[in-house]
Amino acid sequence: MVTTDKIRKQLAEAIQHSGLSQTEIAKRLGTSQQIISCYANGQKMPALDTFANLCEILDLDANELLCIK
Repeated sequence: MVTTDKIRKQLAEAIQHSGLSQTEIAKRLGTSQQIISCYANGQKMPALDTFANLCEILDLDANELLCIK
């Protein structure tokens, strides 16, 4: 079963293993580093449009982040 906690964990891991700094991700996304830190720590979930843009920036398949196989 897919849960918000699983998605948060997947997103946090993707950010941490992206090879990009939180500052660089924030710059590309047009937001603050603090927001990216919240995503990376699993404290917040991005809005759907932000999630889609993060997938593009991080070169990730949204299905993987959403735990859909």
